[in-house]
Amino acid sequence: MLAGKARDRGDFVTAQAAYRALTEDRDLEVRTEARFRLGLMLADDLKRYGDAALEFRRILDDKPGAARVRLELARMQAMLGNMGAARKELRAAQAAGLPSAVEQLVRFYSRALNARKPLGGSIEVAMAPDSNINRATRSDTLGTVIGAFTLDDDARAKSGVGLDLQGQGYLRVGIEPGADLLVRASTDATLYREPGFNDISVAVQAGPQYTWGGNQLAFSAGPSRRWYGGSLFSTAVGGGISWQRSVGKRGQVRLDGNVAHVRNRRNALQTADDFTLSANVDRAFTARSGGGIQVFGFREAARDRGYSLAMGGSSAYLFRELGRTTIVGTVAYSHLEADARLFLYPRRRVEDRYSASIAATLRALHLGRFAPLVRFKWERNRSSIEIYDYRRFVAEFGVTSAF
Repeated sequence: MLAGKARDRGDFVTAQAAYRALTEDRDLEVRTEARFRLGLMLADDLKRYGDAALEFRRILDDKPGAARVRLELARMQAMLGNMGAARKELRAAQAAGLPSAVEQLVRFYSRALNARKPLGGSIEVAMAPDSNINRATRSDTLGTVIGAFTLDDDARAKSGVGLDLQGQGYLRVGIEPGADLLVRASTDATLYREPGFNDISVAVQAGPQYTWGGNQLAFSAGPSRRWYGGSLFSTAVGGGISWQRSVGKRGQVRLDGNVAHVRNRRNALQTADDFTLSANVDRAFTARSGGGIQVFGFREAARDRGYSLAMGGSSAYLFRELGRTTIVGTVAYSHLEADARLFLYPRRRVEDRYSASIAATLRALHLGRFAPLVRFKWERNRSSIEIYDYRRFVAEFGVTSAF
């Protein structure tokens, strides 16, 4: 074949042109074979792992049971540094059922996940119409022990259209076989025309990560900052430990523990020590579907007992690939109770929060490594304190890294 001969002699431009021409063939098998060979060339000869991942993903959109292709996609995810996505693809491959020879390849890839990209990251950008940008009450008044206060416009629910930006980058330095030093930086920003509601967070964490067998153990620590309305809202420093292990051929369990000291720059009485524990279980049901559940507990020990609180909750998600679209649905519930009543309010703060979301990533419309994203979120927080009682609906339209 012209493409294969061109690749053998190192003429990758001609080989790529020939393979791409064959991907337009009417015969699905011809298209599939051309994409697979193109993906291998992009990965093994040109080291263009992101482009190779796109080709393998396109094959799986048409043939989700193609186990070898899914394993190659897992390999690309690992080379790109997307370890969670790589393990997800391995679980999906095993859920589809594998012959014994391929099972051995899966075990090889599982052990080879240590071969990771040293530098990488991801980004998501979306326009977000929001019915309640400040998560505030719709009530005109606030009941207190000394009477009802009239709330001004900024203290009540406001709608708006924001620009939602999320990004993260990492640097991985090998220490020894099975051990790395991992440095991560992340940011989350929601920006509005009215700068008084802008919410920006930045965090940096670093620590060692160890991998052996089906286990991964990671330690991290570092600072974070949050700005609200254009001024510094809080600073924090903390650390955590995370343990992750494969469960059978299709599942994964993860345990996380974190502690942080958060200094509130606007109200010293809210300065607190935060403690979080969570457990996650993820499982592939088939090659194109899966899900997971999480349970968590959170404790905030503030200087004032009225701001100290305990919270617990759970969430669940399901995903399904429909052609070249991935649908993800999530539901969550949490319960919160404060230690004591704040002097101003007639009751102690007690809340029940419900939320749900559904998102679709439209890979058929991808541009390079990015694909359109549509996501809808709903929140309802029932609180014994009026100012914390709110409803919220958000629609997000943007782009996200496809892999």
